[in-house]
This record gives sequence, C-alpha cells and structure tokens, in this order.
Amino acid sequence: MLQLFRRKKKIQGNLELVSFLLKKFGYRPKNLALFEQALTHKSYSNTKNNVESNERLEYLGDTVIDLIVAEYLFEKFPDKDEGFLTKVKAKIVNRKMLSSIGGELELEKHIRYKTGRSIRIATIEGNAFEAIIGALYLDSNYEITKKVFNQRIIRNYINLNEVLEQEIDFKSALLIWGQRNKLQVQFKIIEEASKENSFQYTSCVIINDKKWGIGKGKSKKEAEQHASKETLELLGVQ
Repeated sequence: MLQLFRRKKKIQGNLELVSFLLKKFGYRPKNLALFEQALTHKSYSNTKNNVESNERLEYLGDTVIDLIVAEYLFEKFPDKDEGFLTKVKAKIVNRKMLSSIGGELELEKHIRYKTGRSIRIATIEGNAFEAIIGALYLDSNYEITKKVFNQRIIRNYINLNEVLEQEIDFKSALLIWGQRNKLQVQFKIIEEASKENSFQYTSCVIINDKKWGIGKGKSKKEAEQHASKETLELLGVQ
C-alpha cells in the first residue's frame, strides 16, 4: 500500500514538473531526471542516497547562459564595442538578475531543499534557474536552448531598456565590499602595451597583499573596472 502511494506521488510530481516546464519554458523534456536534478539543492541531496545535487548542472548552465546572452547582445548591438557589450552582459548574467528570474519563475515551489537559517531562497532559485538551463542544453542542444532562452526568458523576464539605464560601477562595489569587511583593496597597473596606435592597460586587484582579479582596457579606469568585476565574481559577491 505504501509503495503504491509513493508511486502515485512520484507520478503526480512528474506531471507537475512537465506542466511547469511546458508553461514557463515551452519545452517538453525527454529525460525528466535531468530536470529533477536541476531542482535538487545540495541540502536535500546530502540527506539522500544516490541523489545528486544541481551543482554540476548549475556550472554548465552558467556557461551556456553567458554564451547565449553574449551572442544575443552581439547581434542586437552591431555597432557597439566590446566594452559596452561586456558591461550590458554583466548586468544580465549577474547573481541578482538570475535570482530575480528564478523568483519570477516561482522555482521555490519545485526545488527540493532542506529549510534552514543558512539557506537564502533567492540564491537557490538563481542557482536552480542556471541548472535548468544546463539540463535543457543536455536534453536538447544549444540552438534549442538559445531559442527557449531568447523567447521565454529575455522576452518575458528581462527588460533590456531598464538594464541599459542601470549603471554598474564594479570598482565602487568592490571598494564598498572591502570597507564592510575591513579589508584593504588596491589597484595596480601591471602592464601598459601599445596596440594599434593606442594603449591597452592591464590592472590587477590586490586585497591584503594578495592578487585577485585582472582586467584589461583602453584606459586605466576601464582596466580597473574589468579587474574589479573579475574579483567580485571570484569572491562570489556578484
């Protein structure tokens, strides 16, 4: 009797997940197990045997999203330079934006996790969203994943006009982080090289005498911004 109950519950859960993927992503999964894994937080998998968390799929999804958004912006803004494209992409693929998308998708209703004080719902929703994109990529291919992302995510959950109006100052964000954590943040130009009649600078972030992010730019300010962005990513702040 118990086994029958569990089976019915499993079937119901599968139907709900398929319905969710069809409604939000317009996609019918071939291998549903991939999406079940994408919605499994490590706090849950750590308590179960033979259950894998979504961390590997999250890693893959992060890379796929980065490429899709880069390609989207490359085609959307054919006259803009690398600096502009990099800045706009950073605003779209940052942790805050992905967590916001995960929240709007109401992923919490489908994520398997153990409640606890150390778990931030917004964070696990953002991670699960990346993992779903990773699962989608493995279950189909890049072109289908790109089509789903562009039509279902960018169109419905990313206001490009608002993104363009936002101003991200990675250097200021890093300096504020340093002040809050009582750490000394410094910037050092480690290379100046002439490139096609213009200089390119390479900047390095140094925190308490340890080297962190490195960035390049046509000006010292731009190089420091890129170095700050990489440092924030390494620190897990962005």
